[in-house]
Amino acid sequence: MIRVSVIGAQGRMGASVVGAVEAADDMELAKKIGMDDDIAAVTPGNTDVAVEFTVPTASLANVLKLVAQGVNVVVGTTGWTDEKMAQVKAALAKAPKAGQSVFIAPNFAISAVLADKFAAQAAKYFTSAEVIELHHPDKVDAPSGTAIHTAQAIAKARADAGSAPMPDGTQGEAASRGQVVDGVHVHAVRLQGLNAHEEVLLGNTGEQLVIRADSFDRASFMPGVLLAVRNIASGSHPGLTVGLDSFLDL
Repeated sequence: MIRVSVIGAQGRMGASVVGAVEAADDMELAKKIGMDDDIAAVTPGNTDVAVEFTVPTASLANVLKLVAQGVNVVVGTTGWTDEKMAQVKAALAKAPKAGQSVFIAPNFAISAVLADKFAAQAAKYFTSAEVIELHHPDKVDAPSGTAIHTAQAIAKARADAGSAPMPDGTQGEAASRGQVVDGVHVHAVRLQGLNAHEEVLLGNTGEQLVIRADSFDRASFMPGVLLAVRNIASGSHPGLTVGLDSFLDL
């Protein structure tokens, strides 16, 4: 049995993870850590993998503490930058246990992971590409970590293919064109009734390809969370791993 502790267990995603772990045949819930609980209670003695679903302002500190305590971590909180991930790598280099692991997922939905992969594959064949992400109004970051990751993947694919810069033709207020991530425009929509959705638009003269992923319920993220927990618990992915595609046969 894989012993799993959930950090942020009182939140919407954390509560869903608790339910998924309790329902899994090969896992048992070790600790539920909320805002008022001490993360020091999560140790290698009671936990094989900690799942961290909190907020961007707290996530880095939580992960660094868990690594220092010798605990493997699966992270679902968004807002990760290269600088933050560099701190995690440095912490893992000094970790008390050999082969310790941290996994960070821009998105746990299989549909979103595939959309990201397909967008990167298609990007070099199109003149233009833009990303639109749509979420509920309570989401704490904009644009989403998934959309940033998708834009970065598109930009890398285009750079590797030697593609020319995308035509923009911006008129009026540049701010209305969304955030630019590595040359790719990313637009964030926050609307009541939405859950988690992403649309990638790729265009050439006279044609368009649309790749869209929709998660209508938090249950869509749970198979990805459990997949990550199993892979990290196996010890086959030491160090820092980013992206659920690392565990899929893509």
